[in-house]
Amino acid sequence: MADHLDAPGLMPPGGDPSIDITDVYAFQKPGDADKSILFVNVNPLTLATAFSSAALYDLQVDTDGDAIADVAFRIKFSPFAGGSQTATVRRAEGSMARQKKNNGDIIISNAPVSFGQSAQITDADSYRFFAGKRSDPFFFDLTWFLAGLPSTGRGTPANPIVDFFAGANVFGIALEVPNTALGSSSAIGVYGRSLVPNAAALIQIERMGRPAINTVFNKGPAKNGFNRTDPVDDVAKFFDHFVDVLTALGAANPAGLAGFLLPDILTYDYSSSTGFPNGRNLTDDVIDIELGLVTNGAISGDGVGPHADLLSVFPFLGSPH
Repeated sequence: MADHLDAPGLMPPGGDPSIDITDVYAFQKPGDADKSILFVNVNPLTLATAFSSAALYDLQVDTDGDAIADVAFRIKFSPFAGGSQTATVRRAEGSMARQKKNNGDIIISNAPVSFGQSAQITDADSYRFFAGKRSDPFFFDLTWFLAGLPSTGRGTPANPIVDFFAGANVFGIALEVPNTALGSSSAIGVYGRSLVPNAAALIQIERMGRPAINTVFNKGPAKNGFNRTDPVDDVAKFFDHFVDVLTALGAANPAGLAGFLLPDILTYDYSSSTGFPNGRNLTDDVIDIELGLVTNGAISGDGVGPHADLLSVFPFLGSPH
């Protein structure tokens, strides 16, 4: 999986699926090179009824390559009542972006959340926003992964190739932004995080940059520890462990690849429309790419491809199943 249910025992971090990040995407807006589309999807298999009104959902942007946020887009949801919910989006920059607070200037206010088939979109100045239940764009043969990635016998009636997520839904959070809001340099890094109340403060309980990092490289309680660590500390805390895992997987250059994967931030050059590992498009076959890298080509892919229900316009995610 990308980051679905990445706490120990295939559980959501903190036991709450509504703050469980499944995927993060960043790509150039089709037909408009001056804008970017940022996604953080949560709530795998839509196990939760609504977004958490107690939590804060963050899209963190590093503009200078130091693995520390310089811009943050913060999404806060109202309590779920009468089958409806709204969202307010703020943009914080500088030292404010690094704080675990609901701070910054409001750029979207009282945007309706979509729980039905139609996508309710909110426009405000140069921003566009969507939040709600949609078809999960992630594609992967989960059964194959849980079986240990066997290399033989696949694609037979007894062992078919199945995209586990083909009929699954998530809660999508999509934000269209002008590139000027992402910093003056086109080379940036993006990651998502979920913050939850702890006494009088907010703490980070979940985070994700590149797909499948925590899912593949960490086991047991280490998954929770990784989620609560900031990317700036990744190399110091996890580099040696990642080298060991990559060595076991047969990677050609474990140290070099660990250095590429850490810190866990989705690198993105908004001047380019190419896909992963430059940002991530909804159709990028990230699992095939990563499997080829970490196994030195011994495993080339899982045999499934992008979903056919994606939209060509914002919010791009298909209607919910």
